[in-house]
Amino acid sequence: MEVDGTLGQQPISCLEMPEDIVRRGYHSQDIIWKKNGIKDTQRGNLYLVRLLESLGGGNYTCHSGDGSLLNYTEVLIRQDETKRRRILVKNKQDNYLKCSTQNYNGEFHCSWTWHRSRVGKAAFIKARRVLDDHNSHCSMDPSRHQWMCSSAQSNFSCSVDDSGSGISCLDQQHCPYAEERQQIHITVFVRTDEFLLESYSKRFYLSEIVKPDKVRIGKVNKTVVQWSYPSSWNRPSSYFPLTFQISQLRGRCRKCENPCTDLNASKTRTVCSTDFCQFEVKHRVKAVCVRAKDALCDSQWSEWTHIRMKRGRKNRKRMHHQKYI
Repeated sequence: MEVDGTLGQQPISCLEMPEDIVRRGYHSQDIIWKKNGIKDTQRGNLYLVRLLESLGGGNYTCHSGDGSLLNYTEVLIRQDETKRRRILVKNKQDNYLKCSTQNYNGEFHCSWTWHRSRVGKAAFIKARRVLDDHNSHCSMDPSRHQWMCSSAQSNFSCSVDDSGSGISCLDQQHCPYAEERQQIHITVFVRTDEFLLESYSKRFYLSEIVKPDKVRIGKVNKTVVQWSYPSSWNRPSSYFPLTFQISQLRGRCRKCENPCTDLNASKTRTVCSTDFCQFEVKHRVKAVCVRAKDALCDSQWSEWTHIRMKRGRKNRKRMHHQKYI
């Protein structure tokens, strides 16, 4: 239910069909209502929920005269856009949802950050292609905490992470070899324990959120390094080529856990359309870092992978000794 701050009422019914009351041998005034387990003064098949500001949400149950449960309705309050306080907080990119994918298989992951004073949980997930906004049907599997949304153009399944701060989705009808003509439209409905409801949406192509996994890098010899495409990336690599950025560090970085963050390192770009790629390292380079991105679109870079080229201290001492014998 949506509220705008003014006093209002919303009717809910206990039994949908009036004849059900007669069939069960009840009179309308025999029906008792409870809100969050507390008995209310209203009686009868129809109950008026009082709405004001963010108040009115709750678990409403109706009972027969002997106390037997007849039905229940959970009322969630969705405040007016201009008056509501956000349940989620924006990230550094000024978005509430952050979505990414490792490849073009149709899988993606979206995450969010709860406001420190308004932690809640996902109440409903809706995933569809943009042109299917009004033609998709969504349902929930409570036992698996999974949502399914289907239409003529797509067939999405989404599940909530164990942390409660993200979802993993898959479009089972997506073909990685075909052009993606429609954006994905994801909407996450979140709620609090105070029965407040808010929705957050994001639209994107997979090419806009793709971020390859780290590459695997190793030494061929003292001057040549070799890396391979991430195992999660689509094949063949000739159809899904990656651009690689190679960073070579010559300066000292003994205490650096990740030398790839050194701004003084020289950087080179190359496109490699084979599963294994090689690169000849410059003289006196101490570390080599490699990262990748889709060569055919302006997507995100993967995280850096690095390998140290510096010789061990013992080897250098032995070489120094042999030189003067």
